[in-house]
Parts: sequence; structure tokens; C-alpha cells
Amino acid sequence: MATLRPSPNFAPIKAKRAFEAVCEQIRREVALGTLKPGDRLPPEREFAEQLGVSRTAIREAMRSLENAGIVQCQQGMGGGAFIRERDSMAVTQAVGDMVMLGQIPSHSVTEVRIILTEQAIRMACERATEEDFMAIERDIDRAEQLTVRGDFTRRNTYITEFYRILAQATHNQVMVMLVESLSELTRTLLAKASPVPRSDVIGVRRNVLKLMRARRRRCGPGDAGSSRAIASFARSAGLMAQHNRA
Repeated sequence: MATLRPSPNFAPIKAKRAFEAVCEQIRREVALGTLKPGDRLPPEREFAEQLGVSRTAIREAMRSLENAGIVQCQQGMGGGAFIRERDSMAVTQAVGDMVMLGQIPSHSVTEVRIILTEQAIRMACERATEEDFMAIERDIDRAEQLTVRGDFTRRNTYITEFYRILAQATHNQVMVMLVESLSELTRTLLAKASPVPRSDVIGVRRNVLKLMRARRRRCGPGDAGSSRAIASFARSAGLMAQHNRA
């Protein structure tokens, strides 16, 4: 038997910039959980009448929300505006645009990535399963194979993919989203900068993985001290800087 959910509580709008008020109401209903990923918003004409705004305001709101990654507009039979699954692309696009426009220096991205990676290691030490460790190991193996072949373009993909897999081992969806965003942005910056790959990055990652596995087998979830020590070692060993020029 299907569980009944409350209907979105949309109200008539009286505002100078009506489309912003439309966006605000939709964001609110998403935050409250009355609108969930996959839910379809009312048709344009019906929605405009329900909110007391013009169809132009509805169209502008849909464009704004689509750019923000909140809705997805589909054309044709069965189309319409649908609430999107939450992912990291909106964050990636927003931060990426600010970097490309010079509003955020690229070194700021690197600093935050280092902080997040260190925290991800600490969390993964306490939460990762053997399946998580195996996924990390497969990524390291693949990066090593491409290094031996001299295929540094494809290698960079696996080098940055490492951070996403590490984040997944934390079993924290917010961490995964933030790390995915910064990893994608880092991949873009690396493609533009063409930095010289560090020769020791594979070995450093293998050592960190070995320590994480040993810690997980030896300690309980409450032993935060050893996870901090491993994260500190990873940072001092240069795990977070995979290239000579970041």
C-alpha cells in the first residue's frame, strides 16, 4: 500500500520579481520533503494560475532552477519539469564558473581539497568496509598500470577518481558530494595546466591504504587517535598533492 505524502503547499505570489518567489516556494517544498526527486511539477499554465503569476514567470523560474540543478525540464510526450536527483554537478558548475571568472583562485580549491581529503581519510579509517578498501586498491592498480604505459592523460582520471572512491568509503553523502565536485574541478584544472605527474604518488597511496586497513582491523570505531595519525601521515607524505605543480 502506497504511503501518502503531504501535497506541496504552494501559495499565490505577490512580488515584484515573481519568478524568484516561485523558485523560493519550490526550494522550500524540496527542503521539506513534500517534493522529492522524480516528482513532476504542475504544467506551466496550471502552475501559473495556482500561484497567481504569469507563465513567463514560471518559465524563468524553471530556467533558474534547472541551472541550479534542482529541476530537469523534459520536452515532448510525458515531458515537463521534474525534481532532479541530488548530485554534485550544481556545486561543481558554480565553483568552476567562479574559478574560471577569477573570483576564486585555483589554490583555494587545492586547499579545500586537502582539508577534505584529510578528513575523509579519518572517517574512512573508522567506517570503511573491506569492499571499500578493495575499490580504492583497484583504482591505485589502474593508475599504476597507466603510469607504466606512460598514458598520463588517462592516468589523471584515475588519480582524481581516487578522491571520490575514498569519500564513498566515509559513507557520508555530503562528503561524497563535496569531494566529487572538487575532484571534477581538479580534473579540469589539471587538463588545462598539464602538470608533471609525481612519481611517488602510487607508492604513497599504497602505504596509506595499508595503514587504513591495518587500523580498521586493529581498532574499534571509537579510536579516533589512530585515524588522525594516519591522516597526518598522508598529508606529510604528500598524498593530497598528486602532481609536482598543483
